[in-house]
Amino acid sequence: MDIANRTVFIAGATSGIGLELARRFAAAGSSVIIGGRRADLLDRLATEGFDTVRIDVTDQDSVAHARDTILGSHPGLDTIVTMSGIGTREDLRDPAHFSAAQQIIDTNLLGTIRVIDAFTPHLVGRGTGTIITVSSGIGFLPFPLMPTYGASKAAVHAYTEALRAQLNGTGVEVSELIPPAVATTPEQTQLNPAALPLADFATEVMDLLKANPTPHEILVKGVLMHRWAERDGTYADLVAQRSRALATLPGRQ
Repeated sequence: MDIANRTVFIAGATSGIGLELARRFAAAGSSVIIGGRRADLLDRLATEGFDTVRIDVTDQDSVAHARDTILGSHPGLDTIVTMSGIGTREDLRDPAHFSAAQQIIDTNLLGTIRVIDAFTPHLVGRGTGTIITVSSGIGFLPFPLMPTYGASKAAVHAYTEALRAQLNGTGVEVSELIPPAVATTPEQTQLNPAALPLADFATEVMDLLKANPTPHEILVKGVLMHRWAERDGTYADLVAQRSRALATLPGRQ
């Protein structure tokens, strides 16, 4: 895709990976609209020159209002990135985890679907555009400490595959960004020294996005071990290694 002349809406870009990609698109010459829930963060980003819109991807009315606002001011919108996502540790021995599971599915999976549904008619009507969903390496190689997060991201992958098939021939590209662990703060670097530095991750992603046509899967080198673990015969050993983190749950040794 041409990253220099796009009009891009990123839902969930007030921090972390989403914000870094917003800055990279803007630096390349694209117009970027940042969506998020927190008014204070949106106000701060507006001072950087970004257009902003409040959106809660778990609220259908909020999504519809954001769509109408964006298309009213940016009728040439051609790129959607569904960045919103949450995750947390869950102890599946304790049924109290269910409320967290509901929130994760509502945000990561249903939130993705809500945003796509809101903008698909516009993109199909234009006959061109790009939808970029965001899954995770954990969707392919589970991290047992975060079961619903992994399940939600595996579902985003499957949904993206179906969306691509259904939009084939419309002129709308569908790509899936599959991040590994990315350190978006110094604290995360300390907690997980193996996490990719945010700047390095974003540079690799933008280089991959420049391909024409846009790759179906945006795979930085650091996520290949996750994506191809089953194919490479490393899946069982890697899941066993990652299961050691379960010892951090209360009452586990």
